Amino acid sequence: MNEYVVLVVDDDQEIRNAIDIYLKNEGMKVLKAQDGIEALEILNNHPVHLILLDIMMPRLDGLATTMKIREEKNLPIIILSAKSEDTDKILGLQIGADDYITKPFNPLELLARVKSQLRRYVKLGHYQGQSQMIDRNGLTLDSAAKEVTVNGELVKLTPIEFRIVELLITNAGRVFSIDEIYERVWKEPCYNAENTVAVHIRKIREKIEIDPKNPRFVKVVWGVGYKIEK
Repeated sequence: MNEYVVLVVDDDQEIRNAIDIYLKNEGMKVLKAQDGIEALEILNNHPVHLILLDIMMPRLDGLATTMKIREEKNLPIIILSAKSEDTDKILGLQIGADDYITKPFNPLELLARVKSQLRRYVKLGHYQGQSQMIDRNGLTLDSAAKEVTVNGELVKLTPIEFRIVELLITNAGRVFSIDEIYERVWKEPCYNAENTVAVHIRKIREKIEIDPKNPRFVKVVWGVGYKIEK
């Protein structure tokens, strides 16, 4: 891929312009929107590889925009917000965001997180090789198509959710700690990752389990971590 396209959505023009400079200095193309409605219009008319999305915006806020995007698209979404409370971060992750950055942010951290999400997204979207089908009791992963099905029914997973399922299903029977899951999937050192991983596991269960509270596929081993049975 020659050029990444990042959509920056924020009602603060100064923030949009600052992020524009940071990303263009890294060779990325930047599209800008001032609210969720404008962002959805751009997504319908332009290829986009990643979205940086503010929460507090007029007309359509970031959380509502994320939910609309997730109805059709799996591209990475990083939420930007002045809110620093854990509950707001968790809510953002619950509705489909892949990462969360609190304002004011360090430009180097912002760039690092953008690049990390882009690497994973492009790797998932442009996998080259033979299809490898893995089936565990009706939960099936196709590594080439990057698809997961349950009893033949396609399940729409975000890139992060797919990576977690891929890690667990290709190592069926092995228990992975929260730290291990985070470091292998997010490809960065683990720091206070318990909420982040738990939210993604919960979202996966909601999508693949008939009864998420009594999971058939993704099992918890209390005090240790998670696994998928052989």
